[in-house]
Amino acid sequence: MNKKRWLALAAAAGLFLISVGFQFMSSMLTADFDRLFSFYDQTEGYSEKVIEQGSGSQKIAVLHVDGVIQDTGSAGFLNAGGYNHQAFLEMLDQAGEDSSVGGVILRVNTPGGGVVESAEIHDKIVEIKEMYDKPVYVSMGNTAASGGYYISAPVDKIVAHNATLTGSIGVIMESYNFSELADQLGIDVNTIKSGEHKDIMSMYREMSDEERDLLQAMIDDMYNDFVQVIVDGRDMPEDRVRELGDGRVYTGSQAQAEGLVDELGSFDDTVAMMKEEQNLANASLIEYSQSGYYDQLLGGVAQSLFSSETNIFGLKELLQENNAPRAMYLYSR
Repeated sequence: MNKKRWLALAAAAGLFLISVGFQFMSSMLTADFDRLFSFYDQTEGYSEKVIEQGSGSQKIAVLHVDGVIQDTGSAGFLNAGGYNHQAFLEMLDQAGEDSSVGGVILRVNTPGGGVVESAEIHDKIVEIKEMYDKPVYVSMGNTAASGGYYISAPVDKIVAHNATLTGSIGVIMESYNFSELADQLGIDVNTIKSGEHKDIMSMYREMSDEERDLLQAMIDDMYNDFVQVIVDGRDMPEDRVRELGDGRVYTGSQAQAEGLVDELGSFDDTVAMMKEEQNLANASLIEYSQSGYYDQLLGGVAQSLFSSETNIFGLKELLQENNAPRAMYLYSR
């Protein structure tokens, strides 16, 4: 390589480092340093921060459910701040076991997600109420639909904004069918299977009526569980739940009129309600976060610097996913 090429390579490397430096400084300058240097009780997988200092010894714990409820493993450096299912379950355990926590508020902003993950959160909430005798309230954000409503059903009080989208009670399972496209392109798919239904919901062939019946039976079974969760949690007649649970979404005000939520209000209103109704007027308000702010800051910088790589990684994961049927408590638009 001649001298000119070496100089060009060095110049390109220098420009890249300067670009990285500017992006890093930009991220640092826009960071919330008050929060960065505030006191955190850091625990493995999540952190605890005092939002509002009370005069008593009791605390109200605030937990956020943001994004699709799906167990995708621990959040790494490049996706810090995303929903981490295992960390969230640990936070629920901590809220239940901590004797100084007198009440729990879930800030729910999710279109739902996996059937199993939603059920695991639901069961933890029931455990906090019954085993630890602690009140649990839900404050709904923009969206608290399907699995978001499933996890809200057993709580003591549901508070929604007028414009919240909630409901979407039901189960969905989807797959693509590329068989006609494959035929047009002359693509043959060789499948060797041990049983007739081993490739059920394959993308490369039509679904048979028998297979559709098998899957519908599964969906009906999961839907029955969803209905029962609402019957038990909201103390509503089953036929009424099935009437409301046809998959449609409701605004917060519509949901209140139908008995799916209790009150209309903001997160601050929910806090005020819990303090007044649960004798927690002097309690401190604390927030559990799924990772420490340092992790979130560094993760945000990494995402800014390597956004193209993360998109590639996401595409790779999408392409590597198999086509196994997956039932979801999910509101999709």
